[in-house]
Amino acid sequence: MNDRQRLKEIILEKSYRKGSFKLSSGKESDFYIDGKQTTLSAEGGYLCGKLIFEIIKNHPTPISAVGGMTLGADPLVTAASIVSHLENAPIPAFIVRKESKGHGTGQYIEGLSNMVPGGSVALIEDVVTTGGTLIKVIERVEAQGFKVGLIITVVDRQEGGQEALAAAGYPMKAIFTRAELLS
Repeated sequence: MNDRQRLKEIILEKSYRKGSFKLSSGKESDFYIDGKQTTLSAEGGYLCGKLIFEIIKNHPTPISAVGGMTLGADPLVTAASIVSHLENAPIPAFIVRKESKGHGTGQYIEGLSNMVPGGSVALIEDVVTTGGTLIKVIERVEAQGFKVGLIITVVDRQEGGQEALAAAGYPMKAIFTRAELLS
């Protein structure tokens, strides 16, 4: 079994639920993927980090940092950064706050001192539905002078997020689409 197949098993076991759910996008759904149940498990987090790093290292444009919106992206960006270090190609991680820090520097982004000014970054998300969270992250990251060179999600629910991001000029790569996960 390869890493991708094993990650699929873990997601289906730990994160996938059938039922009636309200999503962060406001949409109603008959299934839910609680990505943190996978990304916060040792094996699931490692496999996500490894597969995300593989996408980054095969990207034609160099990526200088990996980040995303707290809380869903926190374990993913950490895992991808650690895997990059283990592979002797270190990429620092950063976290985008939902609200600016109310004290000190007042920043939206944590980890700025590790980032190459004006660098091209990869944004990571555990699950994408409409892409709304990623649009907020893109705005905050670009406002700090960085270029968004790559967007990666563990699961694309195939509910318009990829299309909305592409229309804004940001193609997204998914480890799994909903169809692939549930096949």
